[in-house]
Amino acid sequence: DQSDLSDYTEKIIAEYIWIGGSGLDMRSKARTLPGPVKDPSELPKWNYDGSSTGQAPGSDSEVILYPQAIFKDPFRRGNNILVMCDAYTPAGEPIPTNKRHAAAKIFSDPSVAAEETWYGIEQEYTLLQKDIKWPVG
Repeated sequence: DQSDLSDYTEKIIAEYIWIGGSGLDMRSKARTLPGPVKDPSELPKWNYDGSSTGQAPGSDSEVILYPQAIFKDPFRRGNNILVMCDAYTPAGEPIPTNKRHAAAKIFSDPSVAAEETWYGIEQEYTLLQKDIKWPVG
């Protein structure tokens, strides 16, 4: 029966996401995997051609994606996930746009981890001149 999809319902789509070559753009690619997945350690590493994103030379272009965090995919829904990744060379060195690697080193320091987080709310506004609708000052 063509409508019986029970053999296929345990698959998920994992969207691997990483920082692109400019350091300001995001890249991603998706793969179908057995699921559901509860922890990034359950996911395989993946690779991409870093020369196409400006993150590796053409002669040695392989970049490896290491899954670091997973979130429910709000677009595909179901058990599908978004996978936040760090990017490394095949030798295991973080590539220059892998800013999360440096941040993880800082935040794993016990003296930093012991700090209390502070948050501030800031509301911005502009006052306009009544007659011409231009900002005051």
